[in-house]
Amino acid sequence: MRQAAFDSRGSHIRWAEVPGAEPARVYLHGLGSMSAVYHAHIAARPELAGRRSLLVDLPGHGTSDRPQDFGYTLDDHAHAVAVALDAAGVTSAELIAHSMGGAVAIVLAHRRPDLVSRLVLTEANLDAFPPSTAASSGIAAYEEEEFVEEGYARVLGEVGPLWAATMRLTDPRALHRSAVGLCRGSSPVMRTLLEGLPVDRIFLQGEASGELAGRESLEAAGVRVVTVPEAGHNVMFDNPGAFAAAVAGTV
Repeated sequence: MRQAAFDSRGSHIRWAEVPGAEPARVYLHGLGSMSAVYHAHIAARPELAGRRSLLVDLPGHGTSDRPQDFGYTLDDHAHAVAVALDAAGVTSAELIAHSMGGAVAIVLAHRRPDLVSRLVLTEANLDAFPPSTAASSGIAAYEEEEFVEEGYARVLGEVGPLWAATMRLTDPRALHRSAVGLCRGSSPVMRTLLEGLPVDRIFLQGEASGELAGRESLEAAGVRVVTVPEAGHNVMFDNPGAFAAAVAGTV
């Protein structure tokens, strides 16, 4: 495990790293998750072996620190990841990013183009103010103190066991602020940023999740959209072979 201080108080973002050839692959998890749980089995697959891989835990999540005075907006998360990549000496990385991590990756690629050469996004959040049925919207609907005192435990009891296993390692305040930041989105919004990025971009949509909104516009902007069969939101669990093929660039 490696770490780098991402704020003035010395709070650390942490990541597990596997040595290998450049360009590095950097894995980013979603809201209430952690990278090793969602991506270690992918990074270790034979078709992806031999490449330097960083499995990064966003601030407030997993093994990273959880400062109480941090904003946890998409920009804040992207800044912390940039600090980690600078500390690791990573440039022109391939970012493999899931859900909220995909939104963070898009913002990072826009803010620091030197750090990103390719985006592999899995059901990334592209729009602000998602529908009320979205998990982030449900968390963000609470007031912060209400969520910390009551909502966090309630949400843990409502989500499935796999997500709860990593969510309970996420700081409640960081989880709420991250959800609020995700619902507010970036400026310009993530979809607009993604369409304008001058890097190779692939977007994976689980077949069970339904048609991706705005697919035609994304494809017109050069984003390759792939519907993954036999998969829902967690494509890396539901169809790891197809997911690894997308990361390897063979799909």
